[in-house]
Parts: sequence; C-alpha cells; structure tokens
Amino acid sequence: MSDSTSSPEPCPFCTLPPDRIVEARAHAIAVLDAYPVSPGHTLIIARRHVADAFDLTTDEIADMLQLVRWARDRIDRTLRPSGYNVGVNVGRDAGQTVMHVHIHVIPRFAGDCADPTGGVRGVIPGRGRYQ
Repeated sequence: MSDSTSSPEPCPFCTLPPDRIVEARAHAIAVLDAYPVSPGHTLIIARRHVADAFDLTTDEIADMLQLVRWARDRIDRTLRPSGYNVGVNVGRDAGQTVMHVHIHVIPRFAGDCADPTGGVRGVIPGRGRYQ
C-alpha cells in the first residue's frame, strides 16, 4: 500500500508491516486491531490510500465485504461471540482518527456492556433510543 498524500506523518495503515496482515484480497487486507475494544476486534483496510469510504470503487467494496465475512467466520470459530458491531467512521466529526478507509469488525459478548440496545445508534450519547 502506498500513501499518496503529502501528510507530515506517514499513514499507519500504509506502513503496516506484512506480519500484521492476517488475510488479504486484491483491494483490501485484514489485521487485528492494535487497540481492540473486545477480543478478536479486526480491521478491514482498503489497500489504496483513500480517506472516505464513499470514494471506494465497487471492486474495493466487494473485497472489503468479503474480508468482513472472513473475519466473522474466523472469530466465530475461535471466540464464539453472541453478536457483532460492524462499522465505518467517515470524517473527523464521525470519529475517524486514521484517514484511511477501514471497517471495524467488533465481536460482542453477553454482558460486555450494561445495555447494548441500539448498537451503533449509541454513538451519540442519549440519542440512540427509539422513543
């Protein structure tokens, strides 16, 4: 992967050592998250350096979604979680901290939080309820 931006710091996803990659496709790779929120937390990363998920090509999206499924299958076999959160942050105001497209595959386990109701709807505190 190459970093095509002129950022003062190199992109951490463009400079990943090959031994971090646990699976790969032509347009995407899978790595274990360096700062996991749960055991098995996996990142699916576009090979091309692009910040906005809406700028991905059809082929890139297809490879990334194949790796999401691959990650789920791998995590199911090894950890047997009872659920998943799968998500993408697009833009700083949405919480994106690495400006290189990546999908979080986060295994969830019974009791890992007090009330998981609403899942990803909980990204804005107090606003995720259906009422």
